[in-house]
Amino acid sequence: MHLRPGGPGDVAPVLRMFDSAVAWLAAQGRTGQWGTQPFTGNPRRTEQVAAWAAGGGMRIADVDGHPAGCIAVGAPHDYVTPAAEPELYVQALVIDQRHAGHAIGRTLLDWAFGEAQARQAALLRVDCYAGDDGRLVSYYERCGFTRTEPFTVGEWSGMLLQRRLTP
Repeated sequence: MHLRPGGPGDVAPVLRMFDSAVAWLAAQGRTGQWGTQPFTGNPRRTEQVAAWAAGGGMRIADVDGHPAGCIAVGAPHDYVTPAAEPELYVQALVIDQRHAGHAIGRTLLDWAFGEAQARQAALLRVDCYAGDDGRLVSYYERCGFTRTEPFTVGEWSGMLLQRRLTP
């Protein structure tokens, strides 16, 4: 696995990663997170991924020369209250489901933790879908994050988590 900065040429591959995740979740009956429709072809989703690609905080995990995972870091989403101390926020994390089980997500989160340290942040924060069986919240906890507060956006149930950096 090789991590590299993401850019405009990664928009289509990242959209396909989300498509694979949506299909995988839908096949399990877990549609509350991202629904059932592919991200590819959705102008709002394309604009969102393009903004991450242009923002400088996107990293791509390549496996055998092909994009297999993506993380984007930066400022918190507008539905989350900014922290009272310096932070770095995981805006997105997705892997191509063909590469599930190979620690790509954890490797990308470890990169984000190192990036937060390099930026002298006190916290690395992330929010995620907290509905259905809660497996996504548990995943982040296994990656070293702790729950800080639940929230909702419309009917979407979320959890805010953080990983504190030590000086």
